[in-house]
Amino acid sequence: MSELDNLQNADGKKENIEASKIKTDAAADNTTENNTDADIPESVDTQEASKELSEDDAINEIEASNAEDAEDEGNKERHTIAFKEYEKMSLEALSIELEKLLKSEKVQAIKSHVDAIKNEFNTKYNALLDEKKADFINDGGNEIDFYYTSPVQKRFKTAYRDYRNKLSEHYKNIEQNLKLNLQKKLDIIEELKGLINVEENINTTYKHFKDLQEQWRNTGPIPRDKYNNAWNSYHHHVEIFYDFLHLNRDLRDLDFKHNLEKKLKIIERAEELSKDDDTMRAFRELQELHKMWKEELGPVGKEHREVIWERFKAATKVINEKKQLYYKEIDKVYEKNLEKKQEIILAIENIAQDTTNSHGGWQRKIKDIETLREAFFNAGKVPIKVNEATWAKFKDAVRNFNRKKNAFYKDLKKEQYQNLLKKKELVKIAEDNKDSEDFEVTTPLMKKIQGDWKKIGHVPRKDSDKIWKQFKAACNAYFDRIHSKRNEASAAFIEAFNKKEALLETLKNLELTNDKDKDLATIKEHVNTWKSIGKVPNEKRFIEGKFNKAVDALFSKLKIDKNEAEMIKFETKLETLHNTDDNNRSLDNERSFIRKKIDEVKGQINQLENNLQFFTNVDDDNPLVKEVNSNIAKHKKELELWKDKLKQIKKLY
Repeated sequence: MSELDNLQNADGKKENIEASKIKTDAAADNTTENNTDADIPESVDTQEASKELSEDDAINEIEASNAEDAEDEGNKERHTIAFKEYEKMSLEALSIELEKLLKSEKVQAIKSHVDAIKNEFNTKYNALLDEKKADFINDGGNEIDFYYTSPVQKRFKTAYRDYRNKLSEHYKNIEQNLKLNLQKKLDIIEELKGLINVEENINTTYKHFKDLQEQWRNTGPIPRDKYNNAWNSYHHHVEIFYDFLHLNRDLRDLDFKHNLEKKLKIIERAEELSKDDDTMRAFRELQELHKMWKEELGPVGKEHREVIWERFKAATKVINEKKQLYYKEIDKVYEKNLEKKQEIILAIENIAQDTTNSHGGWQRKIKDIETLREAFFNAGKVPIKVNEATWAKFKDAVRNFNRKKNAFYKDLKKEQYQNLLKKKELVKIAEDNKDSEDFEVTTPLMKKIQGDWKKIGHVPRKDSDKIWKQFKAACNAYFDRIHSKRNEASAAFIEAFNKKEALLETLKNLELTNDKDKDLATIKEHVNTWKSIGKVPNEKRFIEGKFNKAVDALFSKLKIDKNEAEMIKFETKLETLHNTDDNNRSLDNERSFIRKKIDEVKGQINQLENNLQFFTNVDDDNPLVKEVNSNIAKHKKELELWKDKLKQIKKLY
């Protein structure tokens, strides 16, 4: 058996050594790693925290924690590193914070901070991953094919890998040192045991003893599972040495006095800390005071040991009770956070239950869910006993929403695919007709498919730009050609207008020769010239009316048949109608008008002829009869004119 194992079972433990009462294993099981504000575990149970600790329980907790810290050189540094509200940080901010810790702090001092950052990063990144996966499926992707990575994830992984490597290297370095330091302390204990058997001057022995104490204090950390046994063994042999010093009470009493003074100062500081409002800072300093009491100072006179120890325990108990109360308050905060998160989960569930059948409605819902997700992440920690259940409920609520969203967009994708097929058909029509020269037929068709395009709904986003560009290019190609043709025609129309304007001036200034046949031929020649010039711009068609008036004025100067003159003008009118953009409709309207006039004139003639039947036994010389016969003749002549016009218009068909 080792020296430590022997001492653990030794019967000669000092009567009033309270530290020897520590139940190391039990206490170690109940302690938490690193008692800092931010290191407070979510597992602190409210009922346990409210249980009043005895003085011995309070001591046991500190002793166990100090035993754990004994092998951790980064303990003090860790207590000074502030914890931040990691749950409120973005993925980018968490990565930057991890990099800062690695750069500015010792790797052994940041474990709790790194663990907290890693947990928060994983939680938020997994939530982002779920969201990206849902979007991928919404866009028609197969879940099996989903893959997502991001620069921030790579950045975090790189920093975390750097941390793990540094930590591994650190542990490799300290593992050997811990064993070496343990052996040094065991050797010191062995030397202490041998001091009482050395035959030399007591002053020399005492100096040797003080050197061993100094060596003990300066020896580095040892494995935590050996800490209490090693210290108990050391302390046991220190007290044996002091008992041995009864041969030289001056030296022993001097040490006792020094230790008493130091321990009284420690007690006074502990009592001050018991009144400190910063509970966790007071508790951390209390741990250091216990280490000083235990590791740096030796025993005091027997008459003081019980008194000062009880006083120190009492101050320790007060600080522990305040710490437990602090835990209770933390639990209250966690409970409030839990209420907030439960409200957020309920809000997500309500949004998921609300039915929406429009893309806009779902987009508003997605925004609301994103806001609630951020609020959930920023709501803070909850009691550990419900942490997993709360997180699972949150994920289920979001997953349920995503399922319904995905179902909607899956149906929408089907509809969009059908719309895509319809638009592809329109693209084909546009491309097939973009080079057509039959403008009269193709132009209405192209305008129609443009209208049809607007009526068709959305297509898949990945196809939208591509198919629109195809359709637009085909339509633009066609209409650009039309505009080009029209521009060419416009120049010709303007030239025609200028010619007709000059011809009109000629007609206005035309001098007749009083030779009917010659003058009629001249007028017809000018009319034919007018016809041959061609179309004028639509906005300048008023010149046709001026031309007709000028021709009427010339005909009025001639002694020719009215119908003959009317037919000459009608031919000019027909030529004008034939040259319009919508000539078929114009000619159809004119033909309908003429037929209507023919029917009207026939009706008037029939009416007049019927009226003659009422004149019985009346001579033809009767004024009334003569008037009716005159009207009948007049209408018949008018009827012949309309019939001639109808024949003329039929020639154009």
